[in-house]
Amino acid sequence: MSLIIKLATRGLTLFVVLLVVLLLVVITLGATGFSERMLQATISEELRGLRQSLAQTIRDPAQLEEALSLHHEELISYYHLDKPWSYRLPDLVRRVLTLDLGEARTLRSFEGSSQVSEIVAERLLNTILLVTTASVITAILGLLIGPRLATKVGSRLDRVACLFLAFSYALPSMWVGIFLILAFSFSVNLFPTGGMYSLPPPEGGIERFMDLLWHAVLPIVTLVLVSFGSWTYTIRTMVLNTAQEPFVSVGRAKGLPERMVERRYILRVAAPPIVTSLMLGLAGSLGGAILTETVFNWPGMGRLYYDAILAADESVIVALTFIFTLIYIFARFILEILYLILDPRIRYA
Repeated sequence: MSLIIKLATRGLTLFVVLLVVLLLVVITLGATGFSERMLQATISEELRGLRQSLAQTIRDPAQLEEALSLHHEELISYYHLDKPWSYRLPDLVRRVLTLDLGEARTLRSFEGSSQVSEIVAERLLNTILLVTTASVITAILGLLIGPRLATKVGSRLDRVACLFLAFSYALPSMWVGIFLILAFSFSVNLFPTGGMYSLPPPEGGIERFMDLLWHAVLPIVTLVLVSFGSWTYTIRTMVLNTAQEPFVSVGRAKGLPERMVERRYILRVAAPPIVTSLMLGLAGSLGGAILTETVFNWPGMGRLYYDAILAADESVIVALTFIFTLIYIFARFILEILYLILDPRIRYA
């Protein structure tokens, strides 16, 4: 019973974090005047296009200005600029918290829908296919290589591997993406330069899926190359710190096989921080990768957030912030449960 109460308290605390994050978003958009300035710019752009359109049919300048003025008032009312930001944005947050994501003002889904939920859903699937897949591959490689390097500290293999890992960590994703496009798209013509499908896209199910995988190879390789070094080195450091603990030396002094020492004395103790990095990394991957998605023209969550800021689409900005924070909170809560399984020393009593 005490355990359930403690976990419920942790969940409530994380929910408060969600509310605080959304409150900060509201203050940033509203109190700084960013929201109002961007909406005013959007209205001005709409009026400019309307002026050019009406000028073809309305010759009287007075009538033209009257029509524009009337439409300007309608836009002010539509965007709720006739009300203070303290009224407009909190109402948006209230709807988001009730999972009523509403409609986007300017952005649209691939099917032309303005529903924020549909826009986010299609971009989220694209991000899972690209960024999350790359994160899983990186995590597997790190878990396979990192512990091995930690058991061979100072060896030639360890020195060469650490040099390569440092080189990988220093690579900028945009540069790597452009280099791979030049090498494998223009020079060899082995992979496409970007996008998700060929033009025109295949109609069949398996052919369409294989075409999608073909387009995803270069961006996935890019993300693995730039993230593999830091993740593997992190795993190596975590395992190395644990391997130097006194209880590990005691296990070896007992004559236990090295495999058993690695599995029971090192990896099991190092598991909580490793799982923490893995879970938060997977949760963060759902936020997308703006630079890689831009280089390869991949419509993911990172690119959507960037487009929403440029378009000053408040509904999408607040909805994405809510979703990203919710993913983080869910990952943190899962970690609280995993800690109990991985580390018996942890007790909430």
